Amino acid sequence: MESTPAILLRKTKLTETSLIVTWFTEAHGKLKTVAKGARRPKSPFAGRLDLFFSAEITLARSAKSELHSLREVVVRDPRDGLRTSYERTRLAAYFVELVEMTTEPDHPVPEIHDLLRRALDHLAAKEPTRRALLHFERELSRLLGVTGIFNPDAEPAGAIARLTGGNLPPVRGKLLASLSATDRQRREHAGAA
Repeated sequence: MESTPAILLRKTKLTETSLIVTWFTEAHGKLKTVAKGARRPKSPFAGRLDLFFSAEITLARSAKSELHSLREVVVRDPRDGLRTSYERTRLAAYFVELVEMTTEPDHPVPEIHDLLRRALDHLAAKEPTRRALLHFERELSRLLGVTGIFNPDAEPAGAIARLTGGNLPPVRGKLLASLSATDRQRREHAGAA
């Protein structure tokens, strides 16, 4: 049995009563766990498995597959603020999808865990902005080593796209457009006040 801080990235139905839960952990990177019975009404996991939650998880590692058995979840931060607006949720989901696309299972990258934790905390407390999206991409690309001193002219989103086979999450364009429009409205409103 092992315990580690983790951020819940994704939930997928496995059976009528169980889920596959993907986590990004500080100590082990991306991990997939099976939460047996999690879909039952009286499950010990009830109310503890939601997107973007930070938790302390206890798991039993599988010797045969990359699906480990989830034993316990103690929620540390549900990040309720992320659920107060559609744009916050969309931007948080974009951050999570980028981390999922660019990291390998069982490969610890504590700096990326910290980046994701800080980004989600920021979004839970503050309005989503285009600047926040671009900052996350810039920091992620730097931590992945695809921009920075070895590639100073690389544009972060393009460098991440090349790393993932030429793809970024499709929602990126719509997010940039809506966040730019919202940022412009905020500036106009602040100028009028």
